[in-house]
Amino acid sequence: MADNVDLPSLTQADPARPKREPVIKRVLPRTLFGRALLIMVTPVIVVQAISAFVFFDRHYDTTTQRLAQGLAGQIAATVAMLEREDIGLSRNEVFNLAQRTMWLSLSFEEDKRLPEDLPPPQNTILDTRLVDALQERLAYPFAIDTYTLPEDVRVWVETDNGLLRVVVSRKRLFSSTTYLLVFWTVGTAALLVPIALIFMRNQVRPIRRLAIAAERFGKGQDVPSFKPEGAQEVRQASSAFIKMRERIKRQIQQRTEMLAGVSHDLRTPLTRMKLQLAMLEGTPEADSLKEDVTEMERMIEGYLAFARGEGTEMPEITSIGDLVRDVVDRITREAGHVDLHIEHDCDLPLRREVMRRAIGNLVSNAVRYGDVVSVRVGRRGNTVEVTVDDDGPGIPQEKREEVFRPFHRLDSSRNPLTGGTGLGLTIARDVVRGHGGDLLLEQAPGGGLRARVQLPA
Repeated sequence: MADNVDLPSLTQADPARPKREPVIKRVLPRTLFGRALLIMVTPVIVVQAISAFVFFDRHYDTTTQRLAQGLAGQIAATVAMLEREDIGLSRNEVFNLAQRTMWLSLSFEEDKRLPEDLPPPQNTILDTRLVDALQERLAYPFAIDTYTLPEDVRVWVETDNGLLRVVVSRKRLFSSTTYLLVFWTVGTAALLVPIALIFMRNQVRPIRRLAIAAERFGKGQDVPSFKPEGAQEVRQASSAFIKMRERIKRQIQQRTEMLAGVSHDLRTPLTRMKLQLAMLEGTPEADSLKEDVTEMERMIEGYLAFARGEGTEMPEITSIGDLVRDVVDRITREAGHVDLHIEHDCDLPLRREVMRRAIGNLVSNAVRYGDVVSVRVGRRGNTVEVTVDDDGPGIPQEKREEVFRPFHRLDSSRNPLTGGTGLGLTIARDVVRGHGGDLLLEQAPGGGLRARVQLPA
């Protein structure tokens, strides 16, 4: 017997090919919290997106168009005043009037034409609307620049006498409601999403606690501090879980008490029979009856062990490696060599004695039916596995589930002289499943039987 850490992992059975899930199921969140949050946040985002689209498509576009038309009209009026000599205003007076009443900064260059190196209009709502408005109101060539200066917009108009340059503040072409909408859209989302997160977390927390309590109870651990909380439906489910837990505990207690009485009632006549047989010592009939009585005692003990299940032993944090090592040491001293490999050791909440008996039963069976026995302990993802391999006759695949039925024996595939009652594997699986795991039978690499114990890590 030896411990080894650097050994290859246990051979995994080929899993069935999983059914491909629809794309929508793979995209959606897996948790209730994620799905509930998605249900709450998605309508808010959709409404805000529609509102923003309607605003920019209607309000912002229309407002920009009106402002651009107003500016184009002012520029056209200024050009008209400069071109007409009968108005009686000099160029400087027109510039001062435009600056004072229309906030236009004007300059004029005699006999100049539009420069060829001016940048073309940008593909934006502002440039598009301003170009359209100027084309409607001006009969002269023009050019615009909306992005070179950070705070101003420049417009050049080529008149008959020269080049007019207009500089106007960018604010005149924008509506402040644009920023107000963006602020309220982003602000309300930033305010509502954290509130939704807090609310949903508080609603999901009782469900998580119920799931944890159910999982612990399924592993055989008591959950005395669990109490209903949360929404009415969650409280109803929690109350149903508590009632179910009490019914199961009461049923186990009643079964144990009943079987204790059955054990007492059956052992009393068996003891009298053994005393009477002792008085008939030496006859063939007495020897045959003694064997029958001994067989009945083994069957009664096996039945009581199966019916009691895990009893009242409380789970304790136990090193699975040390527990398996103790089992192998005891069996090695009594029955023969067992090859032990502990790849990874883990501390698990176990009912130590019943788990020791369950694993001991598997190792004893392997030693009884095989010449070469190996035991391995390792971690596989979220589970801890204990495998027991032998090179014996094994069990046909179609009959591996039958051996877990109480009092069922496969004499055709196992040694008929074992004297077992057909409860060993039944009790072992009952113990393992009581810890939230499972016991599987497979074909060992050497051709015998492999017993795989899987426990949640």
